[in-house]
Amino acid sequence: MSTVVCPAGHQSTTPDYCHVCGELIEGTAAPPGGAAAGASSSGTPCPDCGTPKTDRFCEACGYDFALMRGGPSSPPPPTRDLVRPPDGDPPTIADPSSPPVSVAPSFPAAPAGGTAPDTGWFAVVNADRDYFERVIAELGPDTGLTFPPYCPERRIPLTGSQVRIGRRSSSKSVVPEIDLREPPEDPGVSHVHAVLLARPGDHWSLVDPGSRNRTCLNGATEPIALNVEVPVGDGDRIHVGAWTTITLTRGEPT
Repeated sequence: MSTVVCPAGHQSTTPDYCHVCGELIEGTAAPPGGAAAGASSSGTPCPDCGTPKTDRFCEACGYDFALMRGGPSSPPPPTRDLVRPPDGDPPTIADPSSPPVSVAPSFPAAPAGGTAPDTGWFAVVNADRDYFERVIAELGPDTGLTFPPYCPERRIPLTGSQVRIGRRSSSKSVVPEIDLREPPEDPGVSHVHAVLLARPGDHWSLVDPGSRNRTCLNGATEPIALNVEVPVGDGDRIHVGAWTTITLTRGEPT
């Protein structure tokens, strides 16, 4: 099967839009009037959820208007299914054991004394082959995912009352403190995938506000509950997306 290279560097099996990230491939004509790929001024309703169309992907459920396919209109089963989140805010996610939960656009600030400027806490970001192989074993070999051949370790200081983990959005004002759109971009990470919250006593907690592909801790295959704070500390490993592991580490305060 022939492939073409999209602007983000993915090998796409479709010539007009990248089947991995949805980017318009160079040389493909955009829709009349200069609108973005897949956008429509008519506001065509999504066939899955009825939300008016504003871009290629439905902002509520992720339906792909270009390929005319998307997620089911009913809540997903309680198994992991790695899905490329659309270029927008994370969609509403249904927990298998509870009613759908809407993702809040922001998070409460930590109580007085919970901020963490210059504490010496760091997030060490790596491409984790062991985690990647667990994902592939769970989803099957036909995912089209390839472990990145080169991914330098990044060390990011944790400061402020909250630290977002995700991917910056080209269409929304979303720039997470731990940005996993940096090459090699992890295709399974939502724009706001998880949030670290500073808590009193120099402690941290982790919240998944409704990511598409969920969040796991310390090698576990069972994801953490949505919208529930989970205490984390020195040495804890946060697994997100297809291959990313973020290890919390504490040095001496500066």
